[in-house]
Amino acid sequence: MGGVIDKLYAYIYLRGFKIWTSYKTQMILNVLSWVLPVFTYYFVGTSLGNSLVERIGVTNYTAFFVIGLAFQGYVSSIITTISQRLRNEQLYGTIEYYVLSSGGVVSFLVYSAIWGFIINTINSVVTLSIGFALGVKYNINILATAIIIFLLLLSTIGFAMISAGFTMIVKQGNPIAFFFSTFTTLMSGTVFPVSILPLPVKLVSLALPLTWALNGLRLSMLNGEGVLQLLSIILILVLFDVILVPLGIGFYTYAFRRARKKGTLSEY
Repeated sequence: MGGVIDKLYAYIYLRGFKIWTSYKTQMILNVLSWVLPVFTYYFVGTSLGNSLVERIGVTNYTAFFVIGLAFQGYVSSIITTISQRLRNEQLYGTIEYYVLSSGGVVSFLVYSAIWGFIINTINSVVTLSIGFALGVKYNINILATAIIIFLLLLSTIGFAMISAGFTMIVKQGNPIAFFFSTFTTLMSGTVFPVSILPLPVKLVSLALPLTWALNGLRLSMLNGEGVLQLLSIILILVLFDVILVPLGIGFYTYAFRRARKKGTLSEY
């Protein structure tokens, strides 16, 4: 138990919070990157007018994009945080120390994911609070919302493990981290509904757990819909987790053993 607490203290406070708050300029830029998109899309929605927004099937555009922005960050940031942390350890030449430690690299990835979860929870709270100030009225079903967020995080960890595996193999140019940091805002229904996308892109969008999770979160947080009403979405997210978590662990294990066998673990 003491070892877990020590690791939480080291990874979350020392390597996460303390380093983040030490670089004031970076911290301010992080906060601005959370706040500015909310106002950008708010003014875009206001300038478009209600009639045009309703034409794409959205009755309250501010509420729509606030939920999208609040939770899209979970997926993209946790994935990029883990792969970037792994990449940094390769550059610093310290990855071998994690391999030789009692927890190994898997422990390093898990605790890095916890810091990513915490910082993005702060991001979500800030975004949702700004949405409230802009007139969004929440009617939250806590149980349904908690279940959907938990299932979304599980699938995200699966993607993060795949992303970490790519970092082990290709070192630079990680396609998973690139995809989730750039395309998910457009393809997952974050700022506009996927129903207006061309059919091929829409099919890709429906293959992402984030698309289903955002749909479920809007219904549970804005309309107060419960577990039974959202059961179909919850079951789809469970199916994503059943596939992605073992796939992520398997691919990461393969990539780690491959890099270790070839002696390229610390190469960068």
